[in-house]
Amino acid sequence: MVILIYKFINIFFLVFHTALTLFNIFGWIFRRTRFLNLITLSFTAFSWFIMGIWYGWGYCFLTDWHWKVRELLHYRDVSDSYIQFLLLQYTGINFPENIVITMTLIIFLFSFTMSIIFNIIDFIKAMKLKT
Repeated sequence: MVILIYKFINIFFLVFHTALTLFNIFGWIFRRTRFLNLITLSFTAFSWFIMGIWYGWGYCFLTDWHWKVRELLHYRDVSDSYIQFLLLQYTGINFPENIVITMTLIIFLFSFTMSIIFNIIDFIKAMKLKT
């Protein structure tokens, strides 16, 4: 029974973390999701860069929790990069870790920048409507 629970949690993390990653990348595009996107990107930045001071750059508490569940299931993951893990899971291709980490950072910084810019634009428009 316990193994079934861990398997369910593993699948939950796989689906949730994938959805969150996609939302972080694309959530800024849609006006209705921009503010929530800015929040999730900020949490991601906090985890990677602030918590990363103590746990290692790029630390993600969701990845950490997921890895612990996968260890309990005796799965052996070869990467420290969750994005590389996702790419391997969904495509079957084991991309070089340094390329995945670099592209992840570039895409994150681009998405975070776009989210900030569009949230500022939305805020300015909302202030103009109030006056």
